[in-house]
Amino acid sequence: MLPVPDHPKIYHILHVDRLASIIECGYLYSDKIVMQQGLAGTNIGMAGIKARRMQNELASHPGLHVGDCVPFYFCPRSVMLYMIYRENAELDYAGGQSNVVHLVADMHESIRWATANKLRWAFTLSNAGACYFEDRADVKALGEINWEAVRHDEWGFRGTDRALKEGKQAEFLVEQQFPWKLFSDIGIMTDQGLANKINGILQNAKHKPRLEYKPNWYY
Repeated sequence: MLPVPDHPKIYHILHVDRLASIIECGYLYSDKIVMQQGLAGTNIGMAGIKARRMQNELASHPGLHVGDCVPFYFCPRSVMLYMIYRENAELDYAGGQSNVVHLVADMHESIRWATANKLRWAFTLSNAGACYFEDRADVKALGEINWEAVRHDEWGFRGTDRALKEGKQAEFLVEQQFPWKLFSDIGIMTDQGLANKINGILQNAKHKPRLEYKPNWYY
């Protein structure tokens, strides 16, 4: 097993057309709030799994559901992005990965912000949208995450160990909302048109994360 990184990064993927509303609000909101408020932007998730996440309760925070939280992965090149790349039949979205962006933040900084704002946080050892998963709300338990699986890029081939696929889907969750100001980087594919579009959206933003081409974060 690989050791816990000193400064774990967390990654949220979304369609580029959601950036403007996030910057305007100052926050990335949970799916529950997005649905309640009818916030603008393309949904790249799976409706069935999103519905289950509204019902899945965190053992570390009884009464708090996964859908009440803003979700992150601990890596780019996620299993969800692979499903988008392969145009999985269960997806409502069929636009491919070219307009999907990665928002990156520091996990420890995120925990400090959530704690200071009295918002609960947790992490899971696998996909929080599954029928069964384990979650923790203690940084001392970070070693229970399968960090080798998290960092593994080539997992989608036939015969891949099930534990590797499940471990790669470990999530970090923050209750209700996550501040735009904590995002340090935006990673995209090598598309100059997309970069120009994002730079236009960021033009009047007070906080401007670094925009970087990260083709190795995609399939």
